[in-house]
Amino acid sequence: MYKNRRRPWTWLAPLAVLSLVIGCRSVDVEHYAGTTPRLDIAAYFAGETRAWGMVQDYKGEVQRRFTVTIDGRLDGDTLILDERFAYADGEADRRVWRFERAGENRWRGRADDVEGIVEARQAGHVFHMRYPLQVHVEDRDITFTMDDWMYLQPDGRLINRTAMKKFGVTLAEITIVFGTMDR
Repeated sequence: MYKNRRRPWTWLAPLAVLSLVIGCRSVDVEHYAGTTPRLDIAAYFAGETRAWGMVQDYKGEVQRRFTVTIDGRLDGDTLILDERFAYADGEADRRVWRFERAGENRWRGRADDVEGIVEARQAGHVFHMRYPLQVHVEDRDITFTMDDWMYLQPDGRLINRTAMKKFGVTLAEITIVFGTMDR
C-alpha cells in the first residue's frame, strides 16, 4: 500500500513566502506623530550641518566611511540641501536636493542623481522618504531603492538609517549621524 507522504521540508516554502511578505512591510511615518522633539527638516538643515557615516554590506561589514557637509537654505517654499561627501578612500561626491513643501508634513524632493520626484513625509521626530538611486558598484551601475529614515534625538543630533534594497532585499545599510556646526 502506497502512502502519500509529505517531504519534511515542504513547510519551508509557505514559511519563506510569509517571511518575505512580513519583511516587505514597513512602519508608517504617522506612527510617530506626537513624538518629540518635533523634526522640521527646513529648520534643522538651515545653515551648515556636518555628518559622519558609514556603509555596511548585507553581512554588516563596513565598506565605506565618509563625512558630509551640508549647506541648507530656504528659497520661498523650497529647501535646498547642497551635500558634499568626502570618503575615507579620498573620493568626493556632491548631491543637491531641492525639496518643495507639499503640505504641512509632506515634501516633494528631487536631485540630479535620483530618478523622478521623491515623496517625503515627516511626523513627530521622524522624517521618511523612499527613492530610486543609481549607484556605481565595481564596474557597473545598479539602481537601488533607498528606504531613508531620519530620527531627531533629544540632544539635537539626527540619526539617519537607510536600507539599500534591490528586489525588496536589503543588500546594504547606511548610518549617518548629523550635528549642526554649533552643536
